[in-house]
Amino acid sequence: MDYVSVIEASDVAEAVCDLYRRISTELRPDVVEALRSALEREDSEPAREVLRALLENAEISRADGVPLCQDTGLVVAFVKLGARVVLAGGSLQEALDEGVRRAVGAQPLRASTVESPLGRRNTGGNTPAVVHVQPVEGDALTIHLLAKGGGAENVSRLHMLTPADGRAGVLKAIVLTVDRAGADACPPLVVGVGLGGNFEQSALLSKRALLRDLREPNPDAELATLEREALERVNGLGIGPQGFGGRPTALAVLIAQAPCHIASLPVAVNLECHSHRHGAVTLHGRPRRLGGA
Repeated sequence: MDYVSVIEASDVAEAVCDLYRRISTELRPDVVEALRSALEREDSEPAREVLRALLENAEISRADGVPLCQDTGLVVAFVKLGARVVLAGGSLQEALDEGVRRAVGAQPLRASTVESPLGRRNTGGNTPAVVHVQPVEGDALTIHLLAKGGGAENVSRLHMLTPADGRAGVLKAIVLTVDRAGADACPPLVVGVGLGGNFEQSALLSKRALLRDLREPNPDAELATLEREALERVNGLGIGPQGFGGRPTALAVLIAQAPCHIASLPVAVNLECHSHRHGAVTLHGRPRRLGGA
């Protein structure tokens, strides 16, 4: 390696602040498109009314710069850290947290994080962010933020199946999780599924799956078929928008998989509400030659 890419921690904080504010107030185009498509296909008037209200809410949020939902989410950061990147002026966690705090104060956004599960004292800035770092080649730093609301997170589930449960068991776990959640997760949902790995990796896979654009097909043909069947079964539950009945209980089922133990079949189902808030930013640093200026 003949050079490194120097990125200032202050630039990371500024980028995170801007990104968190943007995803909190501007519903993604793929989600808006999915809601409009659901409205066009819906026959039930109560469900149509809810879908129209969600689309109107998204437009008001975008135009006025106000949060899509009062629960502005626990911030989860998926970071791809280039091998040549050197962060100057602070640690990655500090920079991410500073950006989140700035956004909470400037927007303003709700502070939704407590420092201990039992003590429940609010940290005041929605920090610390939950950070997952993936080392990659290159000289760039990519940060993908997901603002994850508490309601949908609370009804997400991990199922430790056996290989004998097979494909039918996977579908059953997905549908059962959505059915038990009912209206608590604020449907229509985006359903992230982590298939394989182990206990903790399947949960992480289910959250990473949520980062895919809803219009982007799964590159694995078998998983793409499984996604379509799972979505059909979930929408067959009849829960509908906000639990008022109708067709779209979910807008999409997104599956990511990993190798697993021969005796295991982990399935994590991470539910996401209709305010599906995520986005990415990539930073390129200042090149600095090693051993020179």
